[in-house]
Amino acid sequence: MIWGKVISFTDRGAAVGQRIAALMPEDQIELYARGIDPSIKHTFLTRMVQQAMVDCGLIVFVGAAGIAVRAVAPYLQGKTHDPAVLVVDENAQFVISLLSGHIGGANALAQRLADGLGAQAVITTATDGRGIFAVDTWAKKQGCTVMEAEQIRFLSAALLRGETIGIRSDFPIEGILPSGVKLDGTPESGFVISLYTNAQPFAHTLHLVPRIVHMGIGCRRGISQQAVEAAAHMALKTHGIAWQAVCKVVSLDIKKDEAGLCAFCVQHSLPFETFSANALESLPGEFHSSAFVRQTVGVDNVSERAAVKSAGGALVCHRIVKDGVTVALAQENWRVQF
Repeated sequence: MIWGKVISFTDRGAAVGQRIAALMPEDQIELYARGIDPSIKHTFLTRMVQQAMVDCGLIVFVGAAGIAVRAVAPYLQGKTHDPAVLVVDENAQFVISLLSGHIGGANALAQRLADGLGAQAVITTATDGRGIFAVDTWAKKQGCTVMEAEQIRFLSAALLRGETIGIRSDFPIEGILPSGVKLDGTPESGFVISLYTNAQPFAHTLHLVPRIVHMGIGCRRGISQQAVEAAAHMALKTHGIAWQAVCKVVSLDIKKDEAGLCAFCVQHSLPFETFSANALESLPGEFHSSAFVRQTVGVDNVSERAAVKSAGGALVCHRIVKDGVTVALAQENWRVQF
């Protein structure tokens, strides 16, 4: 789901804004018709945009591109942080991908809205214009985090020059590699798909981290958020796993309202799921067993069993204990797909 704002300035622009919102029924799109809504007519556009650049994944300006450029310019942070920004003219003839075309998805959104409006998508990124593989667009579709956005330009430049780039993966690869992407050799630039970011096989190495790690947590009653935070950091650091790999936190159902644990999940925007003791106890596999834990909560191990139950794959970090918190990590059975 996309959280976005559509900002217009005239009656005609407001009508186009309504058409845009209608094309995105599954997303949360707010309309700000500054030309006709008296409640926002005299508010500051800069303040509205400043907040939207932090809160939203999409901002659409219905009006002149110059207005959009001046509005967002003071708040740009970089391609891994900026939302998708589009500009649509008041006649709905053109949909311009202005900002965050690849990682933010502006290029794909521009084409989607153009198709719905009967307009022309305007996409200026070189790789898209020449039909060349864009690693950041592909990474987004794969659910991978781009770790070093500054390296993208080296990979794209090599492909645009007709050179090859390398790929290394800790996961099975399915499908046909894009033109210019090679598994063999040692080209100057390439990307690594892994939970770990220490390997540097290329002079210009881009790490892509799939969000496939489920973090199982067990803890004593009344544990603080700081204690959960410290134990989670220790588990990840001990095994060299990037924070960006974590996609979910899981535990026992009696911990569903544990304040420190819930606050930790909110802090990191991680979904939190719990399982019953019976569901965890019946899970096949070899896990660290504790008679005390079974006597206390009805299952011999919470963190490892919960992580494997949720991920459906193998443990990448057996339980680590720190100050009343146990943490284990399991990964999904994931594959790289082209």
